[in-house]
Amino acid sequence: MTERIALFIDGVNLHYTTRALAFEMDFKRLLQHFTNFGTIVRAFFYTNFKENDEPHSIRPLLDWLDYNGFTVRAKVLRDYDDGEGRRRTKRNIGVELTIDALEIAPHLDQIFLFSGDGDLKRLVESVQRRGVRV
Repeated sequence: MTERIALFIDGVNLHYTTRALAFEMDFKRLLQHFTNFGTIVRAFFYTNFKENDEPHSIRPLLDWLDYNGFTVRAKVLRDYDDGEGRRRTKRNIGVELTIDALEIAPHLDQIFLFSGDGDLKRLVESVQRRGVRV
């Protein structure tokens, strides 16, 4: 039986990681690589951009990902006052990623999660309790 796989990519986290390591991600090769492990049921890509900016620099990537089978979730960043007069930016994509993972988990054997966000630890544990390898 072929393994049913989903990829979950935290695009912002991946961007900073690849930039720190001085390399670029080849998403076509990434998809090809994971087909060696089974059938890719879904590949998700999560990102966000500033509210007042048109995402010029990321738009070609998002269009390519969408055209090549990724489910793209792009969310507007929101600025807020932290109560002490400082402007902060809220970058919550974890909720969308969590909901998508929990909804698709019953149809998967394995999830590959590309993120360094420790807040997703509970999601990983929950999905694993459902019998899905992460």
